[in-house]
Amino acid sequence: MLKLLEGAGLDNLVFDNRYVRELPADVETDNYRRQVQGACYSSVLPTKVSNPRLVSFSREMAEELGLTEEDCLSDRFVQVFAGNQLLDGMEPYSMCYGGHQFGQWAGQLGDGRAINLGEVVTAANKRWVLQLKGSGPTPYSRSGDGWAVLRSSVREFLCSEAMHHLGIPTTRALSLVLTGDQVVRDMFYNGNARPEPGAIVCRVSPSFIRFGNFQIYSARNETDLLKQFLDFTLRRDFPHLLAGRSEPDKSVYLKWFEEVCLRTAEMIVHWQRVGFVHGVMNTDNMSILGLTIDYGPYGWLEDYDPDWTPNTTDAEMRRYSFGQQPAIALWNLVQLANAVFPLIGEAEPLQEILKLYNRAFQQGWQKMMAAKLGFKAFDERQDEALCTELLALLAEVETDMTIFYRNLALLDVGQDLSQLDDAILLTPVAEAWYQADKITPEYKQRLAAWLRTYIHRLQQEGVSQRDKKQRMDAVNPKYVLRNYLAQLAIDKAEQGDFSQVDELLDVMRHPYDEQPEKQRYAEKRPDWARHKPGCSMLSCSS
Repeated sequence: MLKLLEGAGLDNLVFDNRYVRELPADVETDNYRRQVQGACYSSVLPTKVSNPRLVSFSREMAEELGLTEEDCLSDRFVQVFAGNQLLDGMEPYSMCYGGHQFGQWAGQLGDGRAINLGEVVTAANKRWVLQLKGSGPTPYSRSGDGWAVLRSSVREFLCSEAMHHLGIPTTRALSLVLTGDQVVRDMFYNGNARPEPGAIVCRVSPSFIRFGNFQIYSARNETDLLKQFLDFTLRRDFPHLLAGRSEPDKSVYLKWFEEVCLRTAEMIVHWQRVGFVHGVMNTDNMSILGLTIDYGPYGWLEDYDPDWTPNTTDAEMRRYSFGQQPAIALWNLVQLANAVFPLIGEAEPLQEILKLYNRAFQQGWQKMMAAKLGFKAFDERQDEALCTELLALLAEVETDMTIFYRNLALLDVGQDLSQLDDAILLTPVAEAWYQADKITPEYKQRLAAWLRTYIHRLQQEGVSQRDKKQRMDAVNPKYVLRNYLAQLAIDKAEQGDFSQVDELLDVMRHPYDEQPEKQRYAEKRPDWARHKPGCSMLSCSS
C-alpha cells in the first residue's frame, strides 16, 4: 500500500515523444525571450515552485492515463505536475507558432507559459500530450512572466472537464495545483495590480497543434519547414489519411484541410448548442483536431444575447461574440488555407473546401436545432422560420438560454391547443425570464403563438411527449458551468477551501441528469452577479 501512496503508478507511464524526436529543435538552449527561427520548439524546463499543493484532479482523465486515485493524491504526483520533478521519459519543450489576434497578424507567439512534458501512450494505444500551463517563462513569453493565477486556472480546469462531459470536443485537464507563490496581475488592466495565488493546470490533449503552427512557417517563407511540419502532423495525428503512403502529396494535404474544416464546424455547432462563448478565437487558439482549446476569458450565455462576449478586450468590437463564432471560425480557416497554400499551389480546391465548412455547419446547426426542439428531423420548409422567430424572441427579453430549452421539454405535446390558455402554455418557460415583471402582454402573446405553432409542428410529426423530452434532455443540459458558479468556487479556493471546486466538478460530470440534490447549480444567475467581476465580463489577464 505504501508503494501506491508514493505514486508508483506514475512510473508506468510510457512516453513516446514524437514531436521532439521528429521535428527540428531550437539550437539555442538557454531560456530567454527571443525570435526562434528554423525550429518547431525550444527545449525548456518548468521553473520550480516553492510549496505546491493539490487543489483537485480529474479521476476520469487519470483513469484514461492509467493512474489511480492513490497516485493522484501522492506527493510525487503534486511535485511532478507542479513542474518540480520530471518522470523518466519526459522531455519538456515549448512550441513555436504565430497567429492572428483580433484579426491582426501578431507574428511569433508560441507557448509563452505552457511547457509540454511529453507524449504518453496508454495501454489502449491512445496518445496524450501532457502540458503544464503556468509553469514559468519560456523563449516565447514575450512581455509575460510565464505564470498563471488561481482564478484563471480554476476556470480552465473545470471548464475543460465540463465540456468533455457535455460531449463537446475539447482538451482535457488532469490536475490543478497551487504553487505556493504569488503572481502579480492587473485583472482589468486599469492600474490596480495586486498579488494573487499562482497555480498550474496540467492540460491533456492528443495534440496541441494550432492553426498558428502552420502560419508562422508560411509567414517566414520557411516552406521546407512548413512541409516537414504538415507531414509530421499527418503521420502522428491523421495517419488514416495516408493510407499506407510513405510520403503525402497534394491530394492528402487537401483531404487533411477538409477534415480540419469539418471538425471545426462540428465543434462550433456544439458551442452554439450549449451557449458557450470562447471569447478569444485568435488563430493561435484554434486546434487542428477541432478541439476547444485555451480556456481564457470564456463565458456561458445566461440571458440569450448573440452580441455578448465575455472578453473585456473585445467589449467594443465584439468580434468574438456568441453570434459571430461560426463566421470567425471560417475566417480562421481561411488563414489556415493561406498558410498551407505554398504546398498546394492552387486556390480553387482550397476555396471549394471552405465552402464545405459552410455547408457542414449549416447542416450540423439544423440537425442540432431539431434535437434541441425535439423534432425527429429538421424540415427546412417550416423549421427555418420557426427557429428564426424563436431566436428573435429569446433575444428580445432577458431569457436564460439553458433553462428555456430544458423547460421547453416539459411542454406537453399532447395538449389540445383549442382548450389551452396562454398563461398555462407559458408556465414551463416563464421560469427562464430574468425580469418577469417587465414582460409585456404583447410579448407573451407572441411567444404563446410561437409555442402553439411549435406544438402543432410536433403533433404533425407524430412525436410523443416521452420521446420529445428524452430527445431534448439528451442535448439541452440542465447544468452548465455558469460564470458565477465558477467565481464562487474561485473565491473559496483563494481562501484555501477547495470543496466548491470538487463539488462543481462532480455536478458537471452529469450535466444532462436531473440531480435533484444539486438543483441550486441549475438556477439562474443571481442579481448580485450581474456586474460582478468574473461573473459577467473577464479579461485576458491570467
